[in-house]
Amino acid sequence: MVRRRSGSRDWEPPAWPRGGGASRRSNSSGGALGRREAPERLPVNMAAAAASPAGGGSCCPGGSVPVLFCFSVFARPSTVPHGAGYELLIQKFLSLYGDQLDMHRKFVVQLFAEEWSQYIDLPKGFQVSERCKVRLVPLQIQLTTLGNLTPSSTVFFCCDMQERFRPAIKYFGDIISVGQRLLQGARILGIPVIVTEQYPKGLGSTVQEIDLTGVKLVLPKTKFSMVLPEVEAALAEIPGVRSVVLFGVETHVCIQQTALELVGRGIEVHIVADATSSRSMMDRMFALERLARTGIIVTTSEAILLQLVADKDHPKFKEIQNIIKASAPESGLLSKV
Repeated sequence: MVRRRSGSRDWEPPAWPRGGGASRRSNSSGGALGRREAPERLPVNMAAAAASPAGGGSCCPGGSVPVLFCFSVFARPSTVPHGAGYELLIQKFLSLYGDQLDMHRKFVVQLFAEEWSQYIDLPKGFQVSERCKVRLVPLQIQLTTLGNLTPSSTVFFCCDMQERFRPAIKYFGDIISVGQRLLQGARILGIPVIVTEQYPKGLGSTVQEIDLTGVKLVLPKTKFSMVLPEVEAALAEIPGVRSVVLFGVETHVCIQQTALELVGRGIEVHIVADATSSRSMMDRMFALERLARTGIIVTTSEAILLQLVADKDHPKFKEIQNIIKASAPESGLLSKV
């Protein structure tokens, strides 16, 4: 188990060059969006303000070339230096459309080819030498996995199950009990667990009933969402993560914001209804309804654990069966989902 200090900070956009200047430094995976063969994700911040467009019109001062930059239904003329390549085109797209781009999507740059009368993927090693038209195309999001869970592609998120919440959260004892079941199941199946604690200096640590033995990370935070840089780094260390099982408090605040951020990153989210609550049942009810409408899966602890083993012949089935032999508490949460 690793405990880390929260070190999150807001991402700030780089200062894009105006018209000329060096292109943004490429990283080992191929730059801002990656090479055409393996595009990478854009910088992660939907609210990052784009820099002002550089140049424009049909004139070409200082050896610049007019280029029409297209995205979605928009088309904006600008200029780039003669010989500009992929990286500088990406910078220009960010400066023109940065506030409209989903920074968690993958994109490809395409060039309008007169000989084909249509757009083609930007040729390798392309450099701007004459007036041209380019567009930025978001790649299709992978089709939903329809809620399928496998231990090898799943991570458990335990959110802010802390001592100071005990008297305020409705049915807190019940969600502690169910949360402990989930963590037992995670240990049996070898599923990584990430735990956060909201401002533990004031709200205390995770309750003693929750056994944190073997968890991957325990992280203090002040942000409501669990999606912090440290958490993203931890997820990046786990190959093939596709799904997050999320539980804790409060449903309408930290759980909701975490779920929405994860979905925005292309991760399927399963919220455990019998392991999440709020101070107000109205807040909890409407949060779960809203989340379900966005495609987030609202389910139960027993459904999660049995889906993860999937077969009575699974080598760990008996151990999971022992966890769920006694039914989860049938508390007042049942009628407030």
